[in-house]
Amino acid sequence: MLFPVTTPGSQQTPPPPKHYGIPSPISLAAPGETDCLRILILEKLNNLVKEWIREISESKSLPKAVIENVGGKIFTFGSYRLGVHTKGVDIATSCVAPRRVDRSDFFTYFYDKLKLHEEVKALRAVEEAFVPVIKLCFSGIEIDILFARLALQTILEDLDLRDDSLLKNLDIRCIISLNGCWATAEILHLVPNIDNFRLTLRAIKLWAKCHNIYYNILGFLGGVSWTMLGARTCQLYPNAIASTLVCKVFLVFSEWEWPNPVLPHNQLFLHHRSPWSPELFPQHVWSTIHPGLQGAQQQI
Repeated sequence: MLFPVTTPGSQQTPPPPKHYGIPSPISLAAPGETDCLRILILEKLNNLVKEWIREISESKSLPKAVIENVGGKIFTFGSYRLGVHTKGVDIATSCVAPRRVDRSDFFTYFYDKLKLHEEVKALRAVEEAFVPVIKLCFSGIEIDILFARLALQTILEDLDLRDDSLLKNLDIRCIISLNGCWATAEILHLVPNIDNFRLTLRAIKLWAKCHNIYYNILGFLGGVSWTMLGARTCQLYPNAIASTLVCKVFLVFSEWEWPNPVLPHNQLFLHHRSPWSPELFPQHVWSTIHPGLQGAQQQI
C-alpha cells in the first residue's frame, strides 16, 4: 500500500466536502448556534445575579464568610426548561435569592445594574403585576425574570426547588414566582422518558400552531395544557416511541370522558392550591391540572 509522502513545511490539502445529490447543500452551518447563545446569556445573567447579591450583602454589613458563599441563582422554566422552545420564544426565569435580599432590592439595585449592561436593551420593570417581573432583551434574546426570596442564608448551585421544605415562611408572591420552576421540574420528573416526551410535545405543539388552534388568549389550548396532554399520554404508554405517542395523544383525548380533568400527578390538592372537582366547578368542560404551588391550569 502506498502512503502519501510529505516534505517538511508542506501541508496536505484537505479533501473537498462531500455533496449529496443535486443541487449542492443550501447551508453547511453547524447546528445549535442560537442555543449556544442562550446558554451563554444565561451564564452571564447568573453571574450578574451573584455579583448583585454579594454587593447587597456587603451593603448590609454581613460577615465576610457569609458574603463569599451567599450564592444566588437563575432558574429557567417553561418551554426552555422543558427543552421544547423554538426560535423567537422568550426565556422565562426566576431569580432565587437568600433571605437577606428584599424584593425592593431586586426592582431597584438589580434593575439599575441591568440598565448599565451594554448587552441589555428594552429593559422594563412591571412591579405592580400579579406576578412582578423584569423584562429585557439580552443580546437579542427576550428574557422575563421573576424574583423569589428563600428563607436560606445561602443559595447553592445544586439547590433542588422540588424540596417542599423550601416553602416554609415564604410569602405568596415568592410562591407564585417559584410556581413555574417547581411545576416544570415536577413534569420532567413525572414522565417515564424525557426524550420521548420532548419530541412528542414538540410535534403536537407544531401541529396546533400550524392549524391555528394554539394560545389561551384565542380560546384554544395553550402551552401548559398541551404539555399536560403530552405528559399524561407518555405516562399511559411508558414504552412507546415519540411517533406512536403523537398518534396516541389524539386517540386518548378524542375519547376522554370530559369534564374529568387531565391529571399527570396523583393529587388534586397540592401545597397552596384549592381542591378541584367537577362538582365544585361545573362550568369547566375541559380541565388540565398541572403540578404546581399555586393554582390549577383550567380550560373553560
